[in-house]
Amino acid sequence: REDGRFHSVSVQQLIEQFSCVNKAKMIDHVGGVEDGAYEIYSCVEKIIKQDILGCEMADLEGKDLGNKEDSTAPEEVVFGDVLWDAHDEREQMEAFQQASNSTCELGFEKYFERLNDLVAAPAPIPPLLVSGGPGSGKSLLLSKWIQLQQKHSPNTLILYHFVGRPMSTSSESALIIKRLTLKLMQHSWLVSPLTFDPAKLLEEFPRWLEKLSARHQGSIIIIIDSIDQIQQAEKHMKWLIDPLPVNVRVIVSVNVETCPQAWRLWPTLHLDPLNSKDVKSLISAECNSANVKLTKEQEKKLERHCRSATTCNALYVTLLGKTIACVGNTGNIDEILQRCCQCQDTVSLYRLVLRSVQESLQSDKEKGLLREILCVIGVSHNGVSESELMELYPELTSAVLASLLHSLHKMCLLTYGCGLLKFQHLQAWEMVKLEYMEAGENVISAYRQKLVEYFTMQLSQDRVTWRSADELPWLFQQQGDKQKLHKCLLNLFVSQNLYKRGHFAELLSYWQLVGKDKSSMAAEYFDSLKEYEKSSEGEESMVCLADLYETLGRFLKDLGLLSQAVAPLQRSLEIRETALDPDHPRVAQSLHQLAGVYVQWKKFGNAEQLYKQALEISENAYGAEHPRVARELDALATLYQKQNKYEQAEQLRKKSFKIRQKAARQKGSLCGFALLRQRALQLEELTLGKDTPDNARTLNELGVLYYLQNNLETAELFLKRSLEMRERVLGSDHPDCAQSLNNLAALYNEKKHYDKAEELYEKALDIRRRALAPDHPSLAYTVKHLAVLYKKMGKLDKAVPLYELAVEIRQKSFGPKHPSVATALVNLAVLYCQMKKQIEALPLYERALKIYEDSFGQMHPRVGETLKNLAVLSYERGDFEKAAELYKRAMEIKEAETLLIGGKATSRHSSSGDTFSLKSALSPNALLEHGQR
Repeated sequence: REDGRFHSVSVQQLIEQFSCVNKAKMIDHVGGVEDGAYEIYSCVEKIIKQDILGCEMADLEGKDLGNKEDSTAPEEVVFGDVLWDAHDEREQMEAFQQASNSTCELGFEKYFERLNDLVAAPAPIPPLLVSGGPGSGKSLLLSKWIQLQQKHSPNTLILYHFVGRPMSTSSESALIIKRLTLKLMQHSWLVSPLTFDPAKLLEEFPRWLEKLSARHQGSIIIIIDSIDQIQQAEKHMKWLIDPLPVNVRVIVSVNVETCPQAWRLWPTLHLDPLNSKDVKSLISAECNSANVKLTKEQEKKLERHCRSATTCNALYVTLLGKTIACVGNTGNIDEILQRCCQCQDTVSLYRLVLRSVQESLQSDKEKGLLREILCVIGVSHNGVSESELMELYPELTSAVLASLLHSLHKMCLLTYGCGLLKFQHLQAWEMVKLEYMEAGENVISAYRQKLVEYFTMQLSQDRVTWRSADELPWLFQQQGDKQKLHKCLLNLFVSQNLYKRGHFAELLSYWQLVGKDKSSMAAEYFDSLKEYEKSSEGEESMVCLADLYETLGRFLKDLGLLSQAVAPLQRSLEIRETALDPDHPRVAQSLHQLAGVYVQWKKFGNAEQLYKQALEISENAYGAEHPRVARELDALATLYQKQNKYEQAEQLRKKSFKIRQKAARQKGSLCGFALLRQRALQLEELTLGKDTPDNARTLNELGVLYYLQNNLETAELFLKRSLEMRERVLGSDHPDCAQSLNNLAALYNEKKHYDKAEELYEKALDIRRRALAPDHPSLAYTVKHLAVLYKKMGKLDKAVPLYELAVEIRQKSFGPKHPSVATALVNLAVLYCQMKKQIEALPLYERALKIYEDSFGQMHPRVGETLKNLAVLSYERGDFEKAAELYKRAMEIKEAETLLIGGKATSRHSSSGDTFSLKSALSPNALLEHGQR
């Protein structure tokens, strides 16, 4: 529409037709096609994030709007200090959902009872083996049973892993064990250092299982589907042979033909072939879904055909039903039945399916493209995306691709996993090899080369994505091209991508293949980084360089090369302090990683100082109840425990535990399915229009949710409704009204409507002053944000009393000699300096200095920062001798700390980041600004 009018009658009719459709979403757009496509993309993205995946309902008050760190934070998921690939986790969720898809139940009840008996049996008990031929329904059985257990036994912790195609990422033993260990840690609220070394990881898993199962109140069931597809399964899964902890049960599924000999002695649940009743119900269900009716004679013919061992398994019968249903409405059912009955196993039936898809295509060109698509997916490591296929084959139109994929997906040939196309079953890939690759390795090598050229071209354009990092090194490994693999590994972004997603074992195996030991690998990476640094200019590229140095340092630390890990971590810290800000959260990240090296080196004093600095920066940046603060608390607790300071360690652990519990409650499960169900119920209640405190709180949460998605208009609607309902139900002076006022103020602040934000913050402050204790965190929050707003608006006189109140609140909360009080004093001093009131600022800095010296000692970096600011004040007042004395002391602290950390350049997160010079003291406000906390 343009100016409210439709372009044509047909458009108007279309809109009217869809306006009555439930849940239809219309996007009103006038302009270019690309802009329209982007609007649709944004809309779909919001729907997926909010309505399907759910989204973190963090309280808006915990979000410091002055800090945009969230948008620039590293993308990896951090659990403790272990990098966890959210992509791998999502892949497992999708594999579970796909495994549980079935047209009918297949009479699995008798097997469910046997699995239930295993769980109830007294310990010790070896793993249970679920065996059957290919396509017999093992994955379906396990996924259905998991769903029943989750429903009826909520206290039972079920950890599952579905192994995909051999050689894919899901079949790598180190990644599987790491994932299971982390899931156990997550559920037992234990955060502890975990080795990355694949051999040690496999060796230590039984001890982790023993330790973590003791902390769980209930049973733990570990299920690994298709365990025989894991590379060297018997060697890497030795822990299965050890006696399991009392409350742990393990179920693994295998193909009869490929089950390791040693495992055949375990109790076994063998899946029988489908009986005639199950065959009939499965085929009927498929035909009914397509409105296809079979005659009695046709049903009997199918029943007689599905009696051999290879024709009465679940996959074969499902495929048979789909084939008949697919052509039933358009073709001759007797003819297709005749052709199906000539197929005596799943692979030959898949070949018939493929040929029927080929026959439906209109040209030889389309048939050729079908071949290319299937072959290139087959030779890839983890699959290929639709957009990659269209770039690989420019002649492939989106219409042809959509049509092909629809047919291949419907007939169980292909499926989607995390947006990548892959084969739904191993037999489908075996059929494609027989059909298209009978010439053998040369054909496979040619298709691999096509992928190599495609991803190499991406690298040459500096497009290093997780896809190129996943595929290219693996393809070089399969091709046996060590020279190109070596060159690929020295692309710093490829290695960084693999490492940061937790694919440590894979990265290490590539280096071992090119014949490099740990030390020579470290030296080559360091040389590459030095070379890259020569061309790095500007803040953005320097921040990127700091990330690369940090990744290298962490990688070397995980390899046990501690002395070599210090230099890159130190360089990362220096760059971040200079390029970003000494109080930036990424500086805390550098301090944390450097401290981790000192812990392993047993230099506990150095580590403690660095962890404390990281903790303080994190608290200032994120607030006291953020998961990153919990990470620093856990690190310090572990450090104290190593030093036998058990009481201090326990206090920090309790504090961290509370933060993690709260964060988990807000976040819901990893993809938010529990949150989604909860929100559906909440929305139902809201539609009834009842005025209740709970509904008002829900409206507030929905407002926060839309705010976090940057949908400020919708957020404003919900937050206003929440405020109005709270005022009606609770009264306008209730603390909950202050929360709504506060959140609305934050929203207006974000929209730069400062006058509206000021009015609402002032109302919230008035309510909280009257309703809450003088040292309440919510009061402190409003005081802080209103003070920052006043300062932003240039109303410095109005900001002063609030900064003074912040000092009072901290004194009441922590006592007059706490470092937090000193930080508040420094904030107030900075404000006075902005107002040119140096005389008022001086005693505040002096008092802060005394607190820092008493709390941390004479040589602490915070003491150095305050001395430096005092030096500037003395210089401005003309007391040059005192300024020089104070500055000399500040530099002594700086040099001592540089020696402590082992670097040469600026190494401490400090007020200025750069070396101070008295020449710059003529314009000291920039320096003083950085001192603000």
